[in-house]
Amino acid sequence: MPTSSPLPPSTIRARAERLRALVADGVLVLPNAWDAGSAAVIASAGAAAIATTSGGVCWSLGRGDGQRLDRATAVEAARRVAAAVDLPVTVDAEGGYGPAPDEVAETVRALVGAGAAGVNLEDSEAPGGPLFTVEEQVGRLRAARSAAEAAGLPELLVNARTDVFLFGLGGLDDVLVRAEAYAAAGADGLFVPGLLDLDALAALCARSPLPVNAMAVAGGPGVAELAAAGVRRISVGTALAQFAYTAARRAAAELLGPGTLTEPAGALGYGEVDALFRG
Repeated sequence: MPTSSPLPPSTIRARAERLRALVADGVLVLPNAWDAGSAAVIASAGAAAIATTSGGVCWSLGRGDGQRLDRATAVEAARRVAAAVDLPVTVDAEGGYGPAPDEVAETVRALVGAGAAGVNLEDSEAPGGPLFTVEEQVGRLRAARSAAEAAGLPELLVNARTDVFLFGLGGLDDVLVRAEAYAAAGADGLFVPGLLDLDALAALCARSPLPVNAMAVAGGPGVAELAAAGVRRISVGTALAQFAYTAARRAAAELLGPGTLTEPAGALGYGEVDALFRG
């Protein structure tokens, strides 16, 4: 059963319209959240919108990443995030929780009901590949768009993720073929994780019919460099979740080792965190 009341359709529509405007008007930076708490903290840091990371969501639920969640569990996690913030939430829906277009449609309808303003849908059949054919993914994206319209949210922002570069399954020309087809199928954006070469990104951004989303990584190009290449949306995948879990392990190791607790110095105060959930 849902753990939170559904958002009013007018609120979800306003959030979806806001998400679209953020991408249209500039560069949208999305530090990815993995649960309601991380979403609230990221919102308090000044984020304009929230994106979830499937990897972080899986870890927070005791699962491994890589399309291992079932639809109901993923939708309920999205519902909690959407209820925790007053911002647009775009949900990492992995491969749509089923390969068939009708399964993707069912996922999109459920996520709209949970309060999603946007979704990411990837074209990998499984982690590492293979990819769905262009024709197969076009059918899945069309199903997503139709489902959003039928659910009363034609404004839903559909970000089509292609794993061509992430899994080394092709090059720029292959991405451009998919970008053209995905745009014609109703996608609103193109997410290309694994591509951080600025020259290649600039070439893609110049030729893509869709706004390009890149995934920033530690030590890689920063927001300003990616924006200069033409990237319109920047996310970080599991990076913040990894950092949070790393901090927890360091503090635990210190307490269990020398018995001191200096690692949490500078952490948010109890009252600061608790106040995020007392609205």
